[in-house]
Amino acid sequence: MTFTRRAALLAAATTPWLPLPALAKKYDTGASDTEIRIGNTVPYSGPASAFGVFGKTASAYFRKVNEEQGGVGGRKINFMSLDDAYSPPKTVEMTRKLVESEGVLLMFNQLGTAPNAAIQKYMNAKKVPHLFLSTGASRFIDPKGAPWSMAFLAGYEIEGAVYATHIVKTNPNAKIAVLSQADDYGRDFVRGFKAGLGNKVGNIVAEATYEPTDPTVDSQIVGFKASGADVFMNISLPKQALQAIRKSAELGWKPAYYLIGSASGVNTTMVPAGRERSTGIFSATYWKDPSDPGWEDDQGVKDYHAFMKQYYPEGDPTDRVCYNGYSASQLMVHVLKQCGDELTRENVMKQATSLKNVELPLLIPGIRVNTSADDYRVIRAMQLTRFDGDKFVNVGDVIGF
Repeated sequence: MTFTRRAALLAAATTPWLPLPALAKKYDTGASDTEIRIGNTVPYSGPASAFGVFGKTASAYFRKVNEEQGGVGGRKINFMSLDDAYSPPKTVEMTRKLVESEGVLLMFNQLGTAPNAAIQKYMNAKKVPHLFLSTGASRFIDPKGAPWSMAFLAGYEIEGAVYATHIVKTNPNAKIAVLSQADDYGRDFVRGFKAGLGNKVGNIVAEATYEPTDPTVDSQIVGFKASGADVFMNISLPKQALQAIRKSAELGWKPAYYLIGSASGVNTTMVPAGRERSTGIFSATYWKDPSDPGWEDDQGVKDYHAFMKQYYPEGDPTDRVCYNGYSASQLMVHVLKQCGDELTRENVMKQATSLKNVELPLLIPGIRVNTSADDYRVIRAMQLTRFDGDKFVNVGDVIGF
């Protein structure tokens, strides 16, 4: 072997391996080396303005991420949240502005079944992620029919079945009245509730609906009392929930009362309606209650209170809308981190639909986030609760589906 060849082999054997070149970054509209643009619409005005807190909480959380972590992967989150007044035509207008004029990478945590339904076809045609929506309607957990849309809340049909299961177990001869919103939001809940009743569905003696713009639901409550119902399933927004509790008390109608989780905030519904009137109302949740002293030493709850104090001091930390929006924002950041340097719309959806045992700090122990390309359900279990005049107390075990 020649000296030259021996030297070459020796050099090859002793020269350290050079690092492979970094994989090229991939971006779609709304992402760059410095920024991630996220769009959102919520009702800062109108009949559902109580839910505007979703946008305010998310904005505060993304500000925290930008200030404390420098954003995600060195990219600051530019969160653009516009008022749609809970009006589907307005939702369409504002969403098109965010997608086409502002060039957002994705739309996040928009509120309501009807507003999101109005833009679902558009979002899927545009192939823009329509993620972690503040709705539990079944149409937003449909991988085949709408692969770019994904709800955040537990399915309304699941929650409806939780209440029905408890009624059948504790009061099989109940005479049931059902109030619901006259849209997909209400219909999904009613469908799940009736399915949960099974062969007891005939126990429903009165049903009524309302429009979000109706001034009151007083006439519906008067009709329910006249029906002889002794169980009330209230599927409504906070405004109508508050009205119904007050009107029931005014009439002296005292049924066993079930109120959906999204309308049962302690300081937004239960206390304003009157502690005495609200005591005994059943609801359901998958969240730790930050107002419950039993969670005061929980690290997730302590971190949440610290966040609210520093970044959203005008917000009410006991409002379910706040801790719901906080948790959805945490999950959104988790997905963005999983995307790494491939911030394309396709990869955002890939990461959102392949979540494995993700623990959100405010979820009740034992409930974790798992999604797949075939199953878009983010939250699949709930805990029945009962208001004791100060807080909601757990009833029974976590119910999973």
